[in-house]
Amino acid sequence: MASAFVQFRIESEVKEEAAKICEQIGIDLPTYMRICLSRLVQEKGIPFSMVVKRESEEAKEEVSSGVTSKHGIRNMNLD
Repeated sequence: MASAFVQFRIESEVKEEAAKICEQIGIDLPTYMRICLSRLVQEKGIPFSMVVKRESEEAKEEVSSGVTSKHGIRNMNLD
């Protein structure tokens, strides 16, 4: 299989933090990028949810407003 060179720009702080995280799990940044691109192709899309934070915030608002009562939780403040 022929290989291709991929290059892109990102903020140096993001690159440094990403490299530290990769190092902690035992891989380097280029390996992580290969994994991400391979999964993108396998899944034919982004291999993770893009709305996790939004769903979490909506659930927090529901619980805070007392709307969520299916588990007997009412008037709960999450702050």
